[in-house]
Amino acid sequence: VLKVVENLGVSYIRGSEPYKTKLGSELRKLKFPYRALAEDDYEARRKDHISHFILRLAYCQSEDLRRWFLQQEMDLLRYRFNELTDSLRQKFLDYVNLSFEAITEDLKNELANELCVSTPGLTMNKVKEQMFYKVGLADAVDLFRARRVFIKDGFAYVPLKEIDAIVLNNYRTKLSKALALTARSLPSIQSDERLQPLLNHLSHSYVGPDYSVQKNTGKIALEQIDALSVKSFPLCMRQLHKALRDNHHLRHGGRMQYGLFLKGIGLTLEQALEFWKKEFIRGKVDADKFDKGYAYSIRHSYGKEGRRTDYTPYSCMKIIMSNPPSQGDYHGCPFRHSDPELLKQKLQLYKIPPSGITQILELVKGMHYQLACQKYFELTHDVDDIGFSLNHPNQYFTESQRLLSGGREMKKELGNSGNSQKSNTQESMNSNCTPTSSNTTADAELEGLEAYFTED
Repeated sequence: VLKVVENLGVSYIRGSEPYKTKLGSELRKLKFPYRALAEDDYEARRKDHISHFILRLAYCQSEDLRRWFLQQEMDLLRYRFNELTDSLRQKFLDYVNLSFEAITEDLKNELANELCVSTPGLTMNKVKEQMFYKVGLADAVDLFRARRVFIKDGFAYVPLKEIDAIVLNNYRTKLSKALALTARSLPSIQSDERLQPLLNHLSHSYVGPDYSVQKNTGKIALEQIDALSVKSFPLCMRQLHKALRDNHHLRHGGRMQYGLFLKGIGLTLEQALEFWKKEFIRGKVDADKFDKGYAYSIRHSYGKEGRRTDYTPYSCMKIIMSNPPSQGDYHGCPFRHSDPELLKQKLQLYKIPPSGITQILELVKGMHYQLACQKYFELTHDVDDIGFSLNHPNQYFTESQRLLSGGREMKKELGNSGNSQKSNTQESMNSNCTPTSSNTTADAELEGLEAYFTED
């Protein structure tokens, strides 16, 4: 269910009618009891609660997993909350101790002019159609600060279209704390041989490939990177590559984001060391300083130093939501972190047509950063629909190469034919999914869980 929520969240504008229609259709196909409260179905609610807490155990194990789980749960709650009837919505608010009362029609008519003037985007007719809630100022600080609500006698009068923001903020805070507390209990769970394989299997089943296993290791020559950065790099990585070539240096955030991306597309450790050293010594760093100050961190990112952790390339969500760039940095997501005017200039420099730039900037304005990146892919590859949900820079590269090579994997040299994408994908699946005894058990247990939660 959460994977469906994620895919639709990067394929449609969240909250739009096509998004809600498609999500409702997909949830019905999966037999997910999203209307269990409305239908007063105790058994369906019970399964919903159990599945949530199982996933909470599985997805509390790392910061990336917690971030992913939190985002999908928020999107799912937003949809379910907005699908409730007025009476059930009030019942839900009371149940979670958010005592917001819907104001009476008489009071709304009395305050109609003030509500219309104080609430952006509402006409007088919409005020009459909209339900308003009387909310304490402490719960509506963000709306009050942004001057989006009418204030009277210490209360904010919040329209229905804004009340879900308060509910979601409350839920985010509580779920974040709950995931942190659950993570502290992990040591006792990890000692249970029955649970740990199942939880590990769950946490790796739905977030998609992490690109830590390099399918194309050694297939890319360093001489190809400049051309690939123009044809097949997402804008964030193209920006980092250009900054590196221009300045012969990147700060730590940029080196981590770009270095792990290059690792994910197939650069070996030896190639990475050569690539970074050649570029840095063209600037103000001599060979000795590079070997002493930078080579260690590159080997560390490949799991050859320190704790021997094999670091994973950053996903779109991680890039968008963590470590924003400061002055002099080039990492981050250009659609999220760039000034719109600078982004427009960059897109013009890269020959994006004016109509395409307008579409991208509209998506950015609506904070649909991954959709903006998908639109960038479509415009740079001259396709109408990319046919997949984009959530990782390395996925962008892989799909670009697949498209440009007619469905075949990239070749190291033009004269050498590579393996077909289908063959390579099957090989990857075999290498990643070859069942060990613990995975076989986990598979069987997971199938049992899925059967339980999809019973009619």
